[in-house]
Amino acid sequence: MLLLTVPEYTVAGSFADANNTAEEVNRLQPDLVIMDIDMPGIKGTEAVAVVKKSRPETRIVMHTVFEDDTKLFASLCAGACGYILKKISPEKFLQYIEEALEGGSPFSPLIAQKILLTFQQKPVAANNYHLSDRELGVLQLLVKGYTYKAIAAELFITMDTVRKHVTHIYEKLHVSCGNEAVALAIRQRII
Repeated sequence: MLLLTVPEYTVAGSFADANNTAEEVNRLQPDLVIMDIDMPGIKGTEAVAVVKKSRPETRIVMHTVFEDDTKLFASLCAGACGYILKKISPEKFLQYIEEALEGGSPFSPLIAQKILLTFQQKPVAANNYHLSDRELGVLQLLVKGYTYKAIAAELFITMDTVRKHVTHIYEKLHVSCGNEAVALAIRQRII
């Protein structure tokens, strides 16, 4: 409703979940998607990657109540250009949306502070997690957004070998998915 008050904006659609994200993005071709994280069905962090794959030029701003690092970094790694908390004023929200449309990366102050603190922390030695050199190589490629198939081709190994390395990485980092592994690797500067 707030966006409808701005004559320069056209709201192409509003959806209760992200289950049909690829189809809707291809059909509507939005310049900007404002995405929540906690939705029924596909979660927002997963839907970000779907949007970026379907239409890479679409900008995505996460608009959420979640302040935790894992969701923040998973969203950014998946392709979100901004992360704003729902507790901001309507005026600030519109300012952030305009910033995103102009190519910027809007972040609520608390979120910007979390990102800065992450880069100011001393890196965690990769050997604290007992990652092998090959596992570190696979993790580096995951952070760069490589698919398992691309990792296999890059490292001249089979897909099954990639899957085994990824399973070991998850176990050693105590995470349950690729987004969590990437977020942890970035947050703690493992690679």
